[in-house]
Amino acid sequence: MDAIVSALLLLLHVWTGTSAGGGTESASAERLAAKLLTAQAAQLQPGLAALPGKTPDAGPSGKPETAGAGFVKHDPQPGAPKVKGIYVTAYSAGGSRLDSLLKLLDDTELNSMVIDVKDDSGYITYPTTNPDLLKYGKPQKFIRDLPALMAKLKQHGVYPIGRIVVFKDTVLAKQHPELSFRRKDGSVWSNGKGDSFVNAYRKEVWDYNIAVAKEAAKMGFKEIQFDYVRFPEGFEKKADSLVFDKTKDSRVDTIAAFVKYAKAQLEPLGVRVSVDIFGYAASVPAAEGIGQDFVKISKNVDVISPMIYPSHYGTGWFGVKDPDTSPYATIKGAMKDTHKKLDPLGSYQPFIRPWIQDFTASWLGKGHYIPYGKAQVDAQIKALRESGVGEYLLWNANNRYTADAAY
Repeated sequence: MDAIVSALLLLLHVWTGTSAGGGTESASAERLAAKLLTAQAAQLQPGLAALPGKTPDAGPSGKPETAGAGFVKHDPQPGAPKVKGIYVTAYSAGGSRLDSLLKLLDDTELNSMVIDVKDDSGYITYPTTNPDLLKYGKPQKFIRDLPALMAKLKQHGVYPIGRIVVFKDTVLAKQHPELSFRRKDGSVWSNGKGDSFVNAYRKEVWDYNIAVAKEAAKMGFKEIQFDYVRFPEGFEKKADSLVFDKTKDSRVDTIAAFVKYAKAQLEPLGVRVSVDIFGYAASVPAAEGIGQDFVKISKNVDVISPMIYPSHYGTGWFGVKDPDTSPYATIKGAMKDTHKKLDPLGSYQPFIRPWIQDFTASWLGKGHYIPYGKAQVDAQIKALRESGVGEYLLWNANNRYTADAAY
């Protein structure tokens, strides 16, 4: 099991950074992770949700807890469409690329944009005078006129989702080292790609990100999507060598508490709350190191978005030698495990809206990947539909999407 967790965390390290799951992953790291996973794949399939003993969502009896009788989860956006969206960087949203992306939505069944409000470096992507944001944040003019952008999206009938990268925040970590993870010499820790994280135990960090979300909601975003809701990858191996404040709560409980708190703070504003989570989380027990428990997080959000890119599954997963070359089978397997995790939640279950792949993973090496286009995007959408999932988000770090797919 240690090999599995290590491989998962390595994969997380591979796709973290500026692309949040897009096309800048390291081929060597990907292959190493795949080898680690392959050693255990035969025992793990199909899925890990059926492991004996208590699961992360188990009650005192060891059986999964279900929603209490009479509970009905309230949807803050009951008039929202069935979301079929694309990821849009702040550069694209604030620049000349926007018109071509709007045309794509005008010409297809796509109807939503996930736009960076606080990006992967930690920059607030538009000018603001809000003192709650300026206390910790650093605005950039990637989107020079956010009200004008929101008006344009409304004109085109676009369902707007504001993406906020939470605990990966190099900007805040450098400006306020006391809110980050420090080395013994006082310097701010960063990962191999130069990214720093802020301390999820610190409520100031919670409130800052929620302040960003509140302003985004007031500007017209119908949904707030939190990404990097976790500790750094491999944190359990680093924690003892780093200096940071913490409570008696576990990392898993701390992350789940942030999600619950954010949901409570934003609900009065009438916006949905969604969380991105790595796709493997549905197929393995809770990732204690980074503090992510698929079920605990899902229970307290309106929408859960597992990143189930076929390129990010190692050799042998879901009975497929090279998952990237079999998008249909990979998505079907991922959705099977997702339903095993979430179905026991009953009325607490959120909308399932996965991130799917619209990029070519050439870094996997010859024979381990295929070019992605219409056929591959269609295959993923078909697998989702057959699994009872009608919503999805397309990821391409360069915002170049397949125009003729069967959306």
